[in-house]
Amino acid sequence: MNRFLSNATNRIDAKGRVSVPAAFRSVLAERNIQELYCFQDFVFPAISVGGLDLLDRFERQIAADDPFSPAANQMSLLIHGGGVFMKLDAEGRLMVTDFIRGFTGIANEVTFVGRADHFQLWQPEAFQALQARAREERKLAGRRSE
Repeated sequence: MNRFLSNATNRIDAKGRVSVPAAFRSVLAERNIQELYCFQDFVFPAISVGGLDLLDRFERQIAADDPFSPAANQMSLLIHGGGVFMKLDAEGRLMVTDFIRGFTGIANEVTFVGRADHFQLWQPEAFQALQARAREERKLAGRRSE
């Protein structure tokens, strides 16, 4: 398996760490991702997490624009100003920092959500609500195409 799929919710321990699901750790190992690039998602109240390839993809997008353009400046603010590097500890745990908590509203539990080439950290109820809304919108879209 080389993609981040599914979702799982884990409790944050007393020291502020959360165990990354084993399936996600396996993908990180298979892709040889040692350092995690984490950024505040552009659309959702979630932290997106991936390897350097994820950061490289956004930086290529910026490089394709005029570096002084509003679009390039906005993208840099989002991916550089809203990003940090993190590492898992030896037991596969991630520290749930103020950077994560402040943006997502995460308190005691984290929902890990697979997004193919990266995964996201969500406050569980926010993920459940947005997933339910997305499912309902897809149902409605399917009915309109009949």
